[in-house]
Amino acid sequence: MEEGARSCLLQSRSSLEQDIRASYLMDHMISDGVLTGDEEDRIRSKVGKEQAAALLELLLRKDNQAYISFYNALVRESYGDLASLLHNSLPLVSPEAEKSFSDGGTRYVQAVLSEGGVPQRPVVFVSRPALVNRVREKLYRLQEPGWVTVFGMAGSGKSVLAAEAARDHALITECFPGGVHWLSIGQLDRSDLLVRIQSLCFRLEQQSQEKDPSSSLHRPPGSLEEAKERLRFLMLRRYPRSLLILDDIWDSSVIKAFDIQCRVLFTTRDRSLADCVSGSKSEVAVESGLEEDQALEILALYVNGKPQRLPEQARSIVRECKGSPLVVSLIGALLREFPDRWAYYLHTLQQKKFKRIRKSSSYDYDALDQAMAASIQVLSEEHRELYIDLTVLEKDVKVPAKVLSVLWDLEPEEVEDVLQDFVNKSLLFRDCHHRPYLYYLHDLQLDFLAEMNRSGLESLHTKVVRQYQQRYSQGPPTSGDEECLYWFRFLTYHMAKANLTQELCSLMFSLDWVRTKAQIMGPAHLINDYVEYGAILDKEVRGHFQEFLSLNGHQLEQRPFPDVVQLALSQPDSSEVYRQALLQAQERATRGGLYLDWMNKSSLKSLSRLVVQPHQGSIYAACFSHDGTKIASCGSSKTLRVFKSTSGEKMLEIQAHDDEVLCCAFSPDDRLLATCSSDRKVKVWNVERGTLMRMFEEEHEEQVNHCQFTNTRRRLLLATCSNDKFLNTKLWNINKPSSQNTMFGHLEPVNHCCFSPDDAYLSTSSSDGTLKLWEVSSANEWKSIDVADMFPEQREQTAVMVKCSTWSADGRTIICAARNAVFVFDVETAAMLLEIRTSRLSTVQYCHACPSSNLVDMTSYKMADCSGHLSWVHGVQFSPDGSLLLSCSDDQTVRVWETNRVHTSSAVCLKRDSDVLFNNGDITVVAADNRNRLQVRNGRTGAVMFQSEDQKSRIRCTAICSQTSAVGLGREDGTIQVHIHICTHTYTHFTLTHIPESKTLQGHKSRKMLTYNLCDTESISPSRSLPQVWDMSSGERLQDLVCHQGAVLACDVSPDGQLFATTSADKTAKVWSSASWECVRLLNGHQDCVRSCRFSWDGRRLATGDDNGEIRLWNVKDGTLLKICSRDNKDAMDSLHGGWVTDLHFSPDNTVLLSTGGYIKWWNVEKGEALQTFYPTGANLKRIHVSPDFSTFVTIDNIGILYVLKKVE
Repeated sequence: MEEGARSCLLQSRSSLEQDIRASYLMDHMISDGVLTGDEEDRIRSKVGKEQAAALLELLLRKDNQAYISFYNALVRESYGDLASLLHNSLPLVSPEAEKSFSDGGTRYVQAVLSEGGVPQRPVVFVSRPALVNRVREKLYRLQEPGWVTVFGMAGSGKSVLAAEAARDHALITECFPGGVHWLSIGQLDRSDLLVRIQSLCFRLEQQSQEKDPSSSLHRPPGSLEEAKERLRFLMLRRYPRSLLILDDIWDSSVIKAFDIQCRVLFTTRDRSLADCVSGSKSEVAVESGLEEDQALEILALYVNGKPQRLPEQARSIVRECKGSPLVVSLIGALLREFPDRWAYYLHTLQQKKFKRIRKSSSYDYDALDQAMAASIQVLSEEHRELYIDLTVLEKDVKVPAKVLSVLWDLEPEEVEDVLQDFVNKSLLFRDCHHRPYLYYLHDLQLDFLAEMNRSGLESLHTKVVRQYQQRYSQGPPTSGDEECLYWFRFLTYHMAKANLTQELCSLMFSLDWVRTKAQIMGPAHLINDYVEYGAILDKEVRGHFQEFLSLNGHQLEQRPFPDVVQLALSQPDSSEVYRQALLQAQERATRGGLYLDWMNKSSLKSLSRLVVQPHQGSIYAACFSHDGTKIASCGSSKTLRVFKSTSGEKMLEIQAHDDEVLCCAFSPDDRLLATCSSDRKVKVWNVERGTLMRMFEEEHEEQVNHCQFTNTRRRLLLATCSNDKFLNTKLWNINKPSSQNTMFGHLEPVNHCCFSPDDAYLSTSSSDGTLKLWEVSSANEWKSIDVADMFPEQREQTAVMVKCSTWSADGRTIICAARNAVFVFDVETAAMLLEIRTSRLSTVQYCHACPSSNLVDMTSYKMADCSGHLSWVHGVQFSPDGSLLLSCSDDQTVRVWETNRVHTSSAVCLKRDSDVLFNNGDITVVAADNRNRLQVRNGRTGAVMFQSEDQKSRIRCTAICSQTSAVGLGREDGTIQVHIHICTHTYTHFTLTHIPESKTLQGHKSRKMLTYNLCDTESISPSRSLPQVWDMSSGERLQDLVCHQGAVLACDVSPDGQLFATTSADKTAKVWSSASWECVRLLNGHQDCVRSCRFSWDGRRLATGDDNGEIRLWNVKDGTLLKICSRDNKDAMDSLHGGWVTDLHFSPDNTVLLSTGGYIKWWNVEKGEALQTFYPTGANLKRIHVSPDFSTFVTIDNIGILYVLKKVE
């Protein structure tokens, strides 16, 4: 392209980027043949205005024909005002027109740069147009004497960039017609500097004499001052419109020698050098690394290949050196001679053997270690010592100055001054987006320091630990600022590197450390520490702490932060975590603290390996990476999150879509992640960088339900399916902007799609009741299975929806889920091989076949055999090796299960309707189990003392007699059974069909009834319609109380029997007189159904609880509100109490109130503040039984786990 045209594009660039729609213009340019399909794809992968910027960058590297095509496209698309900006610079395309050289300059440019000593392009060169254009913009503005500083770390490509910026026809003719003069400097003393300036003066005088023979040559200047004056004269008088380029300036004394009132561009590692000279100043920072595709292009040029055909080690080399131009070039030059040494040079780089990475070249330093060492040598001895201390930093970690203030024992202001010096010399980088600033080293700098100080690493890390211990001798910092976060994250790292094993164990096996770090950083970092340093920690104790955090991590994410000691009391008695917690609980109990020990926990076996709460809201999908080290999840929060499968530590979080994210999937190499959403878009993300690679937003017109990549890397495709009526299944090549194929056949939404193991076929599951198999190569339908035929009795009533499908590991069978069943079909014959039916009330949401065995996992409503989730389970997946099982749910958690333990586990659990007998320290629990049997258990050990036969009708209630050893059950069919204790382990039973001394209370229309004694001869029971009062001796109904506008949900009688209270769905509570049956108090204020109530033992207070989790304390005497519990401490769950408040109990001294909901809480009655919270594994607690002395508490959660809790004394 002619330089005038290129210059015009540069000058008009900002206006063009703001206004043009690149996709419209590219269609015309492709038609003209100036743009290729691959180039279009690269531009379309950008978003918004980035597309316009990418198109202009590409255009600047093309010829005159491309400029003309771009101009014509602007005219055709009605961008007349923008086209007018380019009109005057339209080039003439003719055989006579001057042609550009391959190096980007004209003959004139080549001659000017050659005369000025500007180095030619390297043999292997890759353009960095954004940086080049940035330098040229600075030079265009350099109209008066001044300075342009191009700075960056060693080997970042500053010299090549400076030379390339000058290689521009328009720039030279318009701004520097006097020429461009290059002088290489480096590290020089005064005598060497004098020689350099003498040679420059001689060259300038010689060129001047060639142009003007009358001018004479002068003798070489004898001193530096004379040389400076001679150069000033030449630049001002003979070359007033020229540019002086000084390459590789190290010292301020050198730059002062060129402060001669001319225009100068200089390259340096020290950006502060320009501060000591006069004139206008601007600067351009050179990034330390090339983009991955640029670095790969360099390597490909060295080995005469194509970037896409380079071995996998090529990408690893680029990542290892962060794209350093110097390293890439040195290794490329070595590979040119030894093209089969990719693995060797990668290993050399990883092992930090920099001296082996050497090759003679035009660069001043033959080896990487020389380039690095040169930067450090210019530091003062004091600063050099401090710089060496930075060896202890981790890669990619940014630290605040306060951390180094602790390490160096200096005032923060002194530290900032030292760091500024390091930054100026490109020895350190500063992140200015944070306040206070954060500082970090490039990986190559850190590797060089580590290699240079290999023998002293242990002592350097020991210094860090000792300085920390000295500064924080009274306890760790808890401010939560960047310094605090650093110590909590990396103190264990420094201890491990310092080989302080005993101190590391003492720290990591401390419940105090666990509590503080979990509160500040969350549990994932803690779990990661136990995984990372497991080899040097005690295996058994490490296991105790790791299990505690893995299973309680989601609780530790809640705010307000839970009591870690109370959580730890739920650990097994043999655990070190429990031992420490019990000691702390006992000590705090002496000071009035309240703690509960779970007495029967030994009877419960946890199946979960890890519980994580990655999102606020329902989680719709979660998947393992193919190497099993990462898990990705997405859901209603519109975010995508990637975390470690071992610890739950967050690796990536992206605000991925504008609506709920319904699915996510890893590519076969785990480098990409696909997401699809209710916003009708499909996106592909770079996992390492978290950047958007591709977005498909135009073809699906309804929500996209599922996405999946092919299983192998041979031919990468992405399949998606949606709620579209006809065009609902598509295959995408992620390098192309539109779909590659569309499958036609389903007439209703497609819920799921899945590739066969060999990627030859794609299965689709649809709401039209069919499972279809498609040939991937042709997109033709291969087979169709009518799953709806498997439900002949229901097909006419409601549609049968096929939820999902999964292939067996050998690809011979396919499994699908519909309604409450899972079907296994033979792929070749489409014959059904197996049918698995769950409960008729269940719905199978998802199924997945283990890739390494014959296991099939499926999820249904509420829970499967893996009890733990508290709501719908939306997805499950086996890990690649089949050892782990992943599940995600509406309860906001992702759980990882150990397959072997789950596969062999029992699923027996208790129902929540129970009764408890407290007798001289013994605790007996009676309840129905999920197999509809009556169980009697020892509350302390959880052992089953008695178990009845399966009942023919559902058990609705149970009771235990406090005077005789008998238990009873009531069945849905109206039958009552009583089981009488005969000897130590034997019960006998009889069925009650007629009891003469009993009275039947007839009149309730609802099935459930609770009875409370008003006095010895009367009782009251709440009903869905109205409370009723009965005569206990005659069984007659004495009174119907029409008292609420909604259903009556609970009632309670005062201890003296004079009053009783009722609560209702109409959001009110009322207090009644037992004598007159009149309402004496109306209690308003609850914002939801009032579900529970309880009088205090002195009859002065009434507690009421509602469905929003709020508890109110009332004065019974005048009906005034005394306290509202939990109003200012909303928990992470949807309500204040994690669910409805279902039961309330006062302590005998009326100072403590106990409440149940999603969890159990104890309250200070006087203050209305929570004293303690116990988090059960399940939720939705229905009732809690309390011992007379208020020391023991028994309840059952919604997944059937029995809790016997005793106060720690």
